[in-house]
Amino acid sequence: MAVDDNKGGESAYQAWMSLQEQELSELNRAIELKANGGATDDELRRLIGKILDNFEDYLQKRRVMVREDVSPYFAPSWCSSLERSVLWIGGCRPTSYIRLIYAICGIEIESQLSSVLQGDQIENLGGLSGAQIVAVDELRINTIREERKLSTRLASLQEDVLDNPLVAIALKSGSAGSSSSSQGYGLVEALEKHGISMARILEEADRLRMDTAKAIVRILSPSQAVEFLAAGKKLRLCMQEWGWMKDLDQGRK
Repeated sequence: MAVDDNKGGESAYQAWMSLQEQELSELNRAIELKANGGATDDELRRLIGKILDNFEDYLQKRRVMVREDVSPYFAPSWCSSLERSVLWIGGCRPTSYIRLIYAICGIEIESQLSSVLQGDQIENLGGLSGAQIVAVDELRINTIREERKLSTRLASLQEDVLDNPLVAIALKSGSAGSSSSSQGYGLVEALEKHGISMARILEEADRLRMDTAKAIVRILSPSQAVEFLAAGKKLRLCMQEWGWMKDLDQGRK
């Protein structure tokens, strides 16, 4: 069953990454059309809504597989070493979405500095209003607080499972913790209980990721939201490509 679940997770991930490429193309096309006056805000909103719906659908499908076997999702074999090194509870940190906004703002303000100094209106992410900046910062503070709560719960769970009951089971079991001798000491029940708790934390982390993405889109204008989503998808695809290149260079694949 675990092998099948692992294959299912990999298949879902590959389908999700393929969708990222498709959505990035759609976003880039929308950005170009908007710049040339060929796309309305309503059209952009429909595209944004579709992309958020796809994200939610992916998380719902993943939730089903996570409840069957959660362990692979904390260090997925289908990701590169680089991708795994930056994971937080099975995915990206929600605050990384906000840091992406700050990064884009800095790059765009620098590239359009003369326009900013002249007081020109900038419609992209470099032109966040004062109210938007305040809203993004409030979201950042709230999201950091929620991340810390989940990180603390995960740390406690990891400590508890080692303290009790796995240590006791290991000490009572035969040599090298053979499965046959461990079964009678409640190993299956202990691991299942641990897995349920881990799955619950991962689901809550996914919910925080989804809620943060929706909150950001509400703060941004349609044009800004499309630019934000395009940048996030491009970064995600680049991380995958760079990670596999690094693994190949190191002989890991």
